[in-house]
Amino acid sequence: MLPELDSYDRLILSLLQADSSRSNADIASAIGLSEAPCWRRVQRLKKEGYIKAQVSLLDREKLGLNIQVFALIKLTAVGRSNLSDFAREISEFPEVLECYVVMGNSDFLLRIVASNVQAYEHFMFEKLSQVPGVQEINSLTTLSEIKVTTQLPIGA
Repeated sequence: MLPELDSYDRLILSLLQADSSRSNADIASAIGLSEAPCWRRVQRLKKEGYIKAQVSLLDREKLGLNIQVFALIKLTAVGRSNLSDFAREISEFPEVLECYVVMGNSDFLLRIVASNVQAYEHFMFEKLSQVPGVQEINSLTTLSEIKVTTQLPIGA
């Protein structure tokens, strides 16, 4: 069983998820700890899996990925018996940023990026619809982003 997070741990996590490039000295100063105990806490949080990765978030539009599509995927009855096969194939597509198993009329929800509508159309017809077991694809294209964050509400 993992120990409960105390207020220092929560502050460290809050600071790191806002900006993972912060130095240990900066974090220690911000939360009122000396550097060595702060460093040990960060290492423990990594070891225990609270910190999964430290990455750079990129601007998809600056990279020419101008549209974002949410696709609801319904599998055939035969396809449903092989959910793991579908999941394995989908994970190979770099256009698919996220994939979730969902309840309801669909089986999966995908978040997909592409440079334009034509690129998405090509992806949908040439790759996604060719995955065995796919019966139906319902695509929702986003017009604008109101809120996008990777920061979890962990409190402090």
